[in-house]
Amino acid sequence: MKLLIINPNSSPSVTARIDAAAQAARLPHESITTICAEGAPELIVTPEDALIAEKAVTQTLANWSKPIDGIILASFGDTGLAVVRKQCNVPVVGIAQSAYAMASVIGTRMSIVSFSPAMAYALRKTAESYGYGANLVAMHMVEDAHWDDPGAIQDELADELLKLCRLSAHEDKVHSIVLGGGPLAGLAARLQPNVSVPVIDGTTAAIATLRVALMAHPSSKMDALNLRA
Repeated sequence: MKLLIINPNSSPSVTARIDAAAQAARLPHESITTICAEGAPELIVTPEDALIAEKAVTQTLANWSKPIDGIILASFGDTGLAVVRKQCNVPVVGIAQSAYAMASVIGTRMSIVSFSPAMAYALRKTAESYGYGANLVAMHMVEDAHWDDPGAIQDELADELLKLCRLSAHEDKVHSIVLGGGPLAGLAARLQPNVSVPVIDGTTAAIATLRVALMAHPSSKMDALNLRA
């Protein structure tokens, strides 16, 4: 299985975080390549950021020339998902869609923990758009956080994010917690030993989702010649 992960923002350090999480989840027979969308914002926070990033994602994919079996879009807005699904003929999943779906399998009550209140509206909107609004019983954001490098967010805020996860597990009575935001890729595994309910990583969830999709449609494959017009 050859997977392509596209980070819809242009941060090399966030892309490295996503790739590290993906490689940790990779099985021996799988090949995973992670790239960022050239020309996209460094971090996707506003609707304007998302529009720019969507165009960058589609152009980046159009320039891709190697065979792949599936695509993951690694932002929690699932930026460009609908457009990319029309653009190619292999399974395409977003990390938000995959994370929320996994949470719904675990139980009916989930929360989202993320690194900035500026993310809250988009995270809730995405969850609701996939039909998981009723499952989302709480959201917890780190207040007044500042960073210079988006890729350093999870290291700088790990203690605060852990406190919020533990708070949600205890007070919200959730069945699972979704870590919202591409910069948090891979952090769930580090927090999990100290949290009493499953902490879901979007990248890992997306890889698992694609495995199932490719088992159902093993003949799917895309190369530079069969992108849809």
